[in-house]
Amino acid sequence: MTQPIAPKTLIRNVRPWGREASDVVVDRAGRPDAAIAAIVPHDPSAAVAEEGDTTVVEGRGRLLFPAFSDVHVHLDSTRIGLPFRPHTGAPGVWAMMLNDRANWRNAEAPIAERAATALERMVARGTTRVRSYAQVDVDCRLERFEAVLAAKERYAGAADVEIIAFPQAGILLEDGTEKLLEAAMQAGANVVGGLDPSALDRDPARHLDIVFGLAEKYSAPIDIHLHETGTLGAFTTELILERTRALAMHGKVTISHAFQLSSIDDESLGRLIDEMAELDVSLATVAPPPPRHLPLARLAEAGVRVGLGEDGQRDYWSPYGNADMLDRTWQLAFTQGFRRDELIEHCLAVATMGGASVIDPTARRVQGIGDLPGADVGDPADVVLVDGETPASAVMDRGKDRTVLHHGLVVADGLAVVRA
Repeated sequence: MTQPIAPKTLIRNVRPWGREASDVVVDRAGRPDAAIAAIVPHDPSAAVAEEGDTTVVEGRGRLLFPAFSDVHVHLDSTRIGLPFRPHTGAPGVWAMMLNDRANWRNAEAPIAERAATALERMVARGTTRVRSYAQVDVDCRLERFEAVLAAKERYAGAADVEIIAFPQAGILLEDGTEKLLEAAMQAGANVVGGLDPSALDRDPARHLDIVFGLAEKYSAPIDIHLHETGTLGAFTTELILERTRALAMHGKVTISHAFQLSSIDDESLGRLIDEMAELDVSLATVAPPPPRHLPLARLAEAGVRVGLGEDGQRDYWSPYGNADMLDRTWQLAFTQGFRRDELIEHCLAVATMGGASVIDPTARRVQGIGDLPGADVGDPADVVLVDGETPASAVMDRGKDRTVLHHGLVVADGLAVVRA
């Protein structure tokens, strides 16, 4: 018999964003989600017994952060949990895609099992908000989408997952892709994906017309992979912004990678950033090394929403990725060349509430360097407790003593999922 869920959770002796030791009260009030109802100074002399209406979680002086948000992950290609595989991909998006296509069916475990394993490890390490790609093309059709959908449903009680119908092989290069994208949207995909409209499909107007047309038809947001650099990438970005404005899709468009922002002149960069801010177009990064990294501080100053993701996880594209967003936060700070605490803390803000606002533009946003939202009264009770002296030290040390709460309920502890 399933035990009833207490309507309240008391998280004792934690330090929200490294502040003073506090007790955090979470109240579900009959709702499926939950919010932080109160934060009071911790009284170590007060003995608190677990009662029928309250579940007590011992923080033991750990740091409390908003839970992580991975807004750029490919659960349909992961090899997390399988033997390490030497990298065999050739340079370039098309060559890497062909390498994946040649190998993904021959893995040691079915794709549905791999997607579920990766999602479980992500939750165990503190990620409760996920936006995952699911490749849709004439080779796999909807098989990979269905695998991600099954993982989403299996861990629906531990994480909120959005699925992007993603044309990894382009939309126009193989007949039938457009229809498969629409079939994925009809089957439950949440976001319409696109990929290098100019460099890969070589018909950016047609590519974007299809993406924006599907988004308009299904009232869905858009996420476009953009590896294109320099003036070509800037040109494609202008086409994306033009359609965003014409269709009044403010707040519903994300550009992932956005390598063009690191490879154009300063005047063009400033113009694109200003227009992204005006149209509320968000960005997702995977913390690549220079020169492909985003101008993070400048984007924060302009008010552009930025989220972080792991991308592939030891898959046929890359040997990197370990399902730990705290580790990827370290990578973001390192590739940005950040040393000051407030800049390292900003990377944590991007990895948590930055990503939350990419998924949901109505969520609390990161208002520039120094703003650390998501752990105050009224905020969602999706939080992670991590051992560490300060937020910056937690990024440097990436401790393993973690407890994860989703909608105010403990879903993982000690790097293991306890509620799915």
